[in-house]
Amino acid sequence: MADSEHSSSNETSVVDFRDESSKENKQEFTEDEETLIIRMYNLVGERWSLIAGRIPGRTAEEIEKYWNSRCSTSE
Repeated sequence: MADSEHSSSNETSVVDFRDESSKENKQEFTEDEETLIIRMYNLVGERWSLIAGRIPGRTAEEIEKYWNSRCSTSE
C-alpha cells in the first residue's frame, strides 16, 4: 500500500515539473537559438517548420511567434 501511495505522489511531481519546464522553454530562447533562427530565416525565409526542425523541442508556431514579436520590428 505504501508503494502505491508513493508512486502516485511521484507521478504528480513529474507532471508538475514537466508543465513548469515546458512553460519556461516556450517563453525563453537561448542566444544560440536566436542566432540560428536569424541565420535560417535569411536562408529559407518564413519556412518555420524547416527552422523548427533544426531546433530540438521547438515548434514552428513558437518560432514564428518569436520572430513576429522580436525580430520583425527591428527590420
